[in-house]
Amino acid sequence: MLVNMKDMLAQARAEKRAIGAFNVANYETALAVFKAAEAEKSPVIVQLYMRLFDTGKARDLAPTLRGLAERATVPVALHLDHGSTEKQAEDALAWGYTSVMFDGSRLPYAENAARTKAVADRAHAAGATCEGEIGHVAMGDGTALTDVAEAAAFGKETGVDALAVSIGTAHGYYKAEPKLDIPRCAAIAEALPGVPLVLHGGSGTPLADVRRAIECGIAKVNIATEFLDTYIKTTLKVFGDLNGGFVPPDKLADPIVDACAAHVARLIRFFAGR
Repeated sequence: MLVNMKDMLAQARAEKRAIGAFNVANYETALAVFKAAEAEKSPVIVQLYMRLFDTGKARDLAPTLRGLAERATVPVALHLDHGSTEKQAEDALAWGYTSVMFDGSRLPYAENAARTKAVADRAHAAGATCEGEIGHVAMGDGTALTDVAEAAAFGKETGVDALAVSIGTAHGYYKAEPKLDIPRCAAIAEALPGVPLVLHGGSGTPLADVRRAIECGIAKVNIATEFLDTYIKTTLKVFGDLNGGFVPPDKLADPIVDACAAHVARLIRFFAGR
């Protein structure tokens, strides 16, 4: 069933578990996430990086994603990940996505809060949810850990439904093992008891640390790099095994989808504490 993130994240936070949010880029990666969620009987968030909203791919994929979600027996939210402009959010809502993120984490606090609130208001008017970010999770640049007082003010000023916080993770694969600031996460959660927190940079983060963060308010865990890397490496193996032979493309994709679905299912179970 197609939903926004509000109820699934609120319930997850109350039960000290998290919902997996998986970045997809085509039909096969999306299908893998849906298959895993159905197999695990778990809600899931299917998200697309903001670049796909600028290239038009997110618009083209929207009817397919909505169709898959509407046929699903579990709650599914369709989310714009790391939206950097109001237009991306407006397009996402117009194309049928049920949740958007405005990432103003590189902006001065006042501008980030004002623009995030504007996007949140527009999303709520459309029956969708909005995620914001305070502090900055590194994306090839420097990390800025979230200040507890700023997070509390930001959550109240913007009315976001979920708040991405920076507690020591980074996007992409790590060169050295990250050290998560779990006490900081717990303090933010205490300051914002009604706002589910989001962990960006989930790929490669030690699972024991992820579990501790979930127990301290994280209700959404983003997974992009490791999932899409599984897709690429499995695709290369399947093509290599083909050794120049012919297989219809739909059959060629089946083992790739199955491998990706197995990866997602393992993470869904872990985030749910199973």
